[in-house]
Amino acid sequence: MTLLIKGIATASLALVVGYLGSDFTSSLAADGDLKQAVNNPSAIAQSIPLQNTVVVPGKRVGPITRNTTRQNLVKLFGELRLKDSTISGPEGIGTFAITRVNLGTQRSFTVVWSDATRTKLLDVRDLGSAWKTPEGIGVGTSLATLRQKLGAFKIFGLGWDYGGTVVLAGTRLSAYQGKLLLRVDAAPNAATQFPNDYQAVSGDRELSASDAHWRRLGIKVHEMIVVLNTSNP
Repeated sequence: MTLLIKGIATASLALVVGYLGSDFTSSLAADGDLKQAVNNPSAIAQSIPLQNTVVVPGKRVGPITRNTTRQNLVKLFGELRLKDSTISGPEGIGTFAITRVNLGTQRSFTVVWSDATRTKLLDVRDLGSAWKTPEGIGVGTSLATLRQKLGAFKIFGLGWDYGGTVVLAGTRLSAYQGKLLLRVDAAPNAATQFPNDYQAVSGDRELSASDAHWRRLGIKVHEMIVVLNTSNP
């Protein structure tokens, strides 16, 4: 939406915010950016809520592809929705530049870059529950549903750096190997409610997803990482 003159900016912004919904309002208010948005309407010109939340591992996350740059994110979502930071690499080795895209609880995501200039995209992670693969898998997917979609598979034991990682090799979705990382975890109180079951599926090892000890732990997907630039290490 384009706001023609500053004199009607406030009224027009109110209409835009009303259309975008409470997630947009709360995200601006949390960062103290509502006043800035009024004074700089172009910052939200492209920030209409995202509707395409289909994840195709190795290819795209909604409109995000391996060729997407930070400048593209600004055009798609507006500068006010973006927050730059860094994260540590696997096992604390190295650091990576990231950009968090705030689209509300269900649609937000984080882009990880392989370069400091944020022009070479590596992967997309911290995805909200609205993001799903064509098979319907996403954050919050239950273990029972994973077994329906994947067939027989294995899971790394809980409670260590790679705990809960789903092994896709040899499953119905083996084509996603190296392009999609799924990690499951138990319900918050499972370790205290069912300590024997929890210990039985913990540690640095692979276990069958059909192991009976998983059943009472409320196992669900809690992390999904989509690799888009598979040429990177």
